[in-house]
Amino acid sequence: MRAVITVVGKDTVGILAKVSAKCAESNVNINEVTQSVLEDMFCMIMLADISAMNKPFGDFSDEMQKLGDDMGMSVHVMHETIFNSMHRI
Repeated sequence: MRAVITVVGKDTVGILAKVSAKCAESNVNINEVTQSVLEDMFCMIMLADISAMNKPFGDFSDEMQKLGDDMGMSVHVMHETIFNSMHRI
């Protein structure tokens, strides 16, 4: 099972470190990362393996959203099945 994690907001030091540390706490393995900075706007998409996650998906998603709030950013976690359903033509 996988999840798509998106992070968007003003660029600051340590964004990747904070998000990946929160993933590690939940035993979520980050498989792929793409990120870019457009002027001062930070944008990142992660593909993460959640098959060994040590908590319910909803709790992890809520924790990541709170992390985003604490950083003044938007952090959103979407289960792969939902992501795929939304992008099916």
